[in-house]
Amino acid sequence: MHSGDRPSQNQTSSTDFILVGLFGETEHAALLYAGTFIFLVLALVGNALLILVIHAEPRLHTPMYVLISQLSLMDLTYILVTVPKMLLGQVTGDDTISLSGCVVQMFLYLTLGGGECFLLAAMAYDRYAAICRPLHYPQLMSQRVCWHLVCGSWFLGMVDGLLLTPTTMSFPFCQSRKILSFFCEAPALLKLSCVDISLYRELMYLCCVLMLLIPVALVSSSYALILHLVCRMNSAKGRRKALATCSSHMAVVLLFFGASTYTYMFPHSYHTAKQDMMASAFYTIITPVLNPLIYSLRNRDVTGALRNLVRPRTT
Repeated sequence: MHSGDRPSQNQTSSTDFILVGLFGETEHAALLYAGTFIFLVLALVGNALLILVIHAEPRLHTPMYVLISQLSLMDLTYILVTVPKMLLGQVTGDDTISLSGCVVQMFLYLTLGGGECFLLAAMAYDRYAAICRPLHYPQLMSQRVCWHLVCGSWFLGMVDGLLLTPTTMSFPFCQSRKILSFFCEAPALLKLSCVDISLYRELMYLCCVLMLLIPVALVSSSYALILHLVCRMNSAKGRRKALATCSSHMAVVLLFFGASTYTYMFPHSYHTAKQDMMASAFYTIITPVLNPLIYSLRNRDVTGALRNLVRPRTT
């Protein structure tokens, strides 16, 4: 894993891009590579196992766990879209990515990122219906409604990808084709353009604001109503149970939206390319590892189903 072994820019196709990667020229590249690889394995195993447990246990075939399994599926795909390519480039010394590969990577990344925003909002609505409207929950969150929310999340994420990917890739990239990121991310690619993109940057900013603010508004409204109800509860046990039900989802929301807001909603003058890369690494690599841990370790139903899944193989 030596940078000197990597092909120079003039050895690549004129349409290829060069990904800088997370490791750069640091002397700790091997350690960082090992850590990233471990995170990749943990994310793959954790999310795949959570999906398997939810699918295998009939008791978990409820709207809440259907949404959790979809979140794991998005996280699983999320990390597969970006990290393996970066790690492979670090080993082979080939940090290039073709134009078509860049388009596919950006589209999938935007689709999954946008879809996860709306899926987290759907999960907040599910918690609101379960806690604030328990008698009407079977109607408010039926299997049909649940799958409509799932399909809607994927569809809106795909719309985000279809809107931003072709437009971003339509600009001429006549400066250095070295992307200051470890994957084809729209903000990093736009910095390579040699034409005035100020109008498009503002439109993209507006699109990202809507993709983040609408789900954040839905999540905030749901939890405001939940907290209002919790504060009116006379039973301390009931308050603890309600808060415990929501705490896992709130942790995931804060992790995902915090990093996404920093990258896409803060003015570019407030952060450098390196800081952007670190924020992207956080919600691309670390968050997919934390999500299954948050939803499994803090959930008795999931841990119980996991024991039931493993026990027959150990007897």
